[in-house]
This record gives sequence, structure tokens and C-alpha cells, in this order.
Amino acid sequence: MKLLIDMNLSPEWVAMLKQKGFEAIHWSAVGDPTAPDEDILAWASAHGYVVFTHDLDFGTILAATKTKSPSVLQIRTEDVSPNFLGHLVVSVLGQFDEILRKGALISVDQEKSRVRVLPIG
Repeated sequence: MKLLIDMNLSPEWVAMLKQKGFEAIHWSAVGDPTAPDEDILAWASAHGYVVFTHDLDFGTILAATKTKSPSVLQIRTEDVSPNFLGHLVVSVLGQFDEILRKGALISVDQEKSRVRVLPIG
């Protein structure tokens, strides 16, 4: 699975996810750091990446556009560091691998994960 780390998450996620066997890249390495969320989604969709973010706007955009890709994994905790959430994120990615490959919005907090299959509507 290929993961595109959004600007609101640390580039430290890239090394941690790669160590766990995922292909990961930070948006700052491939795009304009000030790009709008729509541009990030378009790039991720065109290149087969799942967007990994702390930004709730991605879910809003997916719902408004009724698109089938890309998948988005959004974290809903205050501490978004790999040291704090790494194990949970890796677990969720493994648990929902097939769904993410097909198209989904997954919201994750410390207590639960919520999955919405794309398109949302």
C-alpha cells in the first residue's frame, strides 16, 4: 500500500511506515506545501496513494464530490506523532487493507475506527 502523508503530519511518519513495509512519501517531497486539499487528493488518486492526514476537510471533499478515490485515513487525536500512534495506524492499515485499496474514508481515534466506503453519499 502506498501512503501520501499530508502536510499536517510530521515527515517522521515516512520512515516509520517504511520500516513497517509500507511505501510512504510526504506531500512536501512531491507537491507544493501550500497546495489546496483538492490538489492533494487529485495527485493521490492519479498515483494510487492513500492520503494519511489529520485534516477533516478531506472527508468533506470526498462527500461533496462523491468520488471513489483516493482513500483517506484521517487521525482524530491531539497527539499525532508516530511514537504515540504508530502501532495503532499500522494495525488499522492491516485490518482495512482491502477496503482502502477499493476506496474508503477511515477515521481513527484511540478508541475506535469508523469506515465509510467510497463514494460517500
